Amino acid sequence: GKVASARPAVPHMLLCGHSAPVYGLDFSPDGEHLLSCSTDFTVRLWSLELQACLCVYTGHAYPVWDVKWSPMGHYFATASHDRTARLWATNRHTPLRVFAGHLADVDCLAFHPNANYVATGSSDKTVRLWDVQSGDCARLLTGHRGTVTSVAVSPAGRVLVSGDSQGMILCWDLANGRRFGAFGGPSSAGHAGPVWSLAFSGESAVLASGGDDCSIGLWDVEGGVPDDAQGTGHGAGGASGAGAESKPWRGDARLITMLRTKQTPVMAVRFTRRNLLLGAGAFTRGLRSSGGGASGRQTAARGAAAGDKKAAGSAR
Repeated sequence: GKVASARPAVPHMLLCGHSAPVYGLDFSPDGEHLLSCSTDFTVRLWSLELQACLCVYTGHAYPVWDVKWSPMGHYFATASHDRTARLWATNRHTPLRVFAGHLADVDCLAFHPNANYVATGSSDKTVRLWDVQSGDCARLLTGHRGTVTSVAVSPAGRVLVSGDSQGMILCWDLANGRRFGAFGGPSSAGHAGPVWSLAFSGESAVLASGGDDCSIGLWDVEGGVPDDAQGTGHGAGGASGAGAESKPWRGDARLITMLRTKQTPVMAVRFTRRNLLLGAGAFTRGLRSSGGGASGRQTAARGAAAGDKKAAGSAR
């Protein structure tokens, strides 16, 4: 399949303030605010109604690669080149928690649906699950052979998936921290390069992956948990969520289709509440999207181009 080309994008809103490329964007759960993070070491909170910056958060000493809202709103987390992730409250200028333990860049992150945990992926090839209340590492997940470039947690909170720079996607049972599946990569008709984004559909039946190879993968993962992980055990202090997904899944996901773009790396994929799949790409001259904009000299969904990432933080 292919991604159809729509009308030329016309900026609905342009938010200016960052002094360097913007690498991460996330809309608040209520849709009224936008967070942006940049290689200028800062995070900005924007009011979409006022089209203005409400607050600038400083604390990271190096570029900030990713930012995500808590499902509950008010709180958010950031991932940085300084090897840490941080938890923030919108009404405080300093972080509430510093999650330290990774040995290299923290490249991506995702909140658990219960908002009590944050998952982080790193250039040290590991995934860590952090307890928001204590700041402790509840799970250390190893097995990737490349930089972990994306993480996502299933809606029921039982399964974590992580993508890496080699195109592989690994599946983890959060109840026990075990890897129960792996798929993707060029050898299995998966992505031929970094997996920049992962997203579950609302009922966990489909996993979408956005790749640097200018494609979106749709994977049949109906069920979401391995056979031997059924039940209501909570592991990691409740990280497994309220219950298991509906049907068994052994981790051998079936590729439904690969949607090809027109030479545009797919930096973000997301399902709406009605399971409409949205994708955003990176352009060498930046990206501006209807309904909300990024900011800075070079506006982009996740920076100028994928290859600029390490160069932007090479001063470390």
